[in-house]
Amino acid sequence: MAFGDIIVVVIIIVFSAIIHEVMHGVAAEWLGDKTARYAGRITLNPLSHLDPMGSVLLPLILAITNSPIFFAWAKPVPYNPYNLRADGLFRRWNEAIVAGAGPASNLVIAL
Repeated sequence: MAFGDIIVVVIIIVFSAIIHEVMHGVAAEWLGDKTARYAGRITLNPLSHLDPMGSVLLPLILAITNSPIFFAWAKPVPYNPYNLRADGLFRRWNEAIVAGAGPASNLVIAL
C-alpha cells in the first residue's frame, strides 16, 4: 500500500470513530440527556475525541503493516442513563437506542 493510501485509510477510520461517538451523544441528547453537550463532545472537532493510542497510533501501525483489518477508537462520549426521559414512545429502549446509534452510523458510513 502506498503512503498516500495509508494516510487516506487512517483519516477515514479516525473520522468514522469520531462520528460513531458523536452519534451516541446525539441519541442521548435526543432522548433528554445533555451530558455530552455540557462536556463539549457533540462536535466533529477531532481534538475533542482523539485518543492518542486508539485514534492515531494503532490505525497507523495497522496500515503500515498491511494488516487485513483496520479499526480505531475515540474517547467515549459521556451520558447519564438517569437523565434519559422516563416518558415517551421509546422509554423502554432508551439505553439501547443510545448504544445502537454509534454502530448504526458506522453502517450508514459503510453503505
